[in-house]
Amino acid sequence: MMGTGRIHMYYGDGKGKTTAAVGQAVRAAGYGLQVLFFQFLKDNSSNERKILEAVPGITCLPGRDQVKFVSRMNGDEKAELRHYNNKALDEIVKFCTNFDVLVLDEALCAIHLNVLSEEKIKSFLEHKPRGLEVILTGHEVSQDMLDLADYATMMMKVKHPYDRKVMAREGIEF
Repeated sequence: MMGTGRIHMYYGDGKGKTTAAVGQAVRAAGYGLQVLFFQFLKDNSSNERKILEAVPGITCLPGRDQVKFVSRMNGDEKAELRHYNNKALDEIVKFCTNFDVLVLDEALCAIHLNVLSEEKIKSFLEHKPRGLEVILTGHEVSQDMLDLADYATMMMKVKHPYDRKVMAREGIEF
């Protein structure tokens, strides 16, 4: 990949953050770029992984086999998840040098929920390989993280079936 890689952040309470990141990954792979994809708060059975794993040029790193909602974790479980996520980020940092694009899905949520170190992510982004394009998604983003972004897209919910207590549908909301 030629030039300086940029940092993208897709965030907000609206639908479409992961969808945008997946679309960017597919576009990059279609142009022959090598994409590394990791999901912080999802298990290995997320539906987007099934498709991404079949796309030449996209490598999906395995995550945890089962992921409990952070809101349902006790303090020890949160501490263990934070340790796991920070170690995963350390490995991703070492492994990403052979890739053109890195997608860190739900990284911004993991930071906001305090199960991933914002300082570690910031340090990585400030010292990332020159040509590496990095995409991060999540609901909340700090001003420090926004300051590092070249692209920041806020997905804003205007209306959603959840507002009427309608349950999520497979293949559409998840």
